[in-house]
Order: sequence, then C-alpha cells, then structure tokens
Amino acid sequence: MSITGSCLCGSVTFEYTGDVGAAAYCHCTDCRKTTGSAFNISIGLPSEGFSLTNGAPKEFTKTADSGQPITRHFCSDCGAPLYTSSSLNPAMIYVKAGALDDPTAVKPAYQSWTRSRVTWSKIDDDLPGFETDRTHG
Repeated sequence: MSITGSCLCGSVTFEYTGDVGAAAYCHCTDCRKTTGSAFNISIGLPSEGFSLTNGAPKEFTKTADSGQPITRHFCSDCGAPLYTSSSLNPAMIYVKAGALDDPTAVKPAYQSWTRSRVTWSKIDDDLPGFETDRTHG
C-alpha cells in the first residue's frame, strides 16, 4: 500500500510504501500538548518505507513519561505535527493521522495512556452538529 501526506501549508510532504500498521489513540499529556486537542492518533510504520518528498521538518526531542526520548517532527512554517520517532526504536515511525491525504488508511486498534484521558475527550452525540460551520449549518 502507498500513502501520502503533508503539513497544513504543504511545505513538507511525505510518502510511505508498505504494510500500514495499526493506528492508536494516545491520551498522554505530551500528545495533547503537541496536537492542541484531547488526544493524538498515529499510525506505526516501518521507517524503511517512509520518505520525505518535499521539505524538511523541524525536530524537537523530549523524554516522555515512558522514559523514552521521543522526537516530534513538524513543519517549521505552519507548525503542523507530522510524525514522531525514537532513537531507541529507529525501525519505526509514527505518522500523525491528520497529516494523511487519505484518512481512510486510519484504522484505530487501541488506546494508550488512558490514565491521562481528559473527561471531554469523547464527543457527546447529543451536542448539536453542523455539516459546515455553525452559522451556515
């Protein structure tokens, strides 16, 4: 399978060819702060099939609660998160689901760091919903 993706502004693009692994939700504090949302969704991919096709992301490394150094790769122009990697497991990268051009490749299989889950992470089905923005329905 081949998948492609990019940052918000399109300065950094990537592609991956190979088997697409399971996607996962992560509720850890670092993922919330990285995404600015309730959780992160990423897909584990063997790094050998991954390549940047345009641009070069900026990197930020921090030791996570797991004790592992995690490097987050993001666009230096628009700030969009793209993928994470770890020097302790260089054979894998974790692509951010929101960066994919085709979201149908995302098949979540599990959640991690649920002890850090925020109470508002599940969207209440009874909330009013709008197909576009709230003012246009």
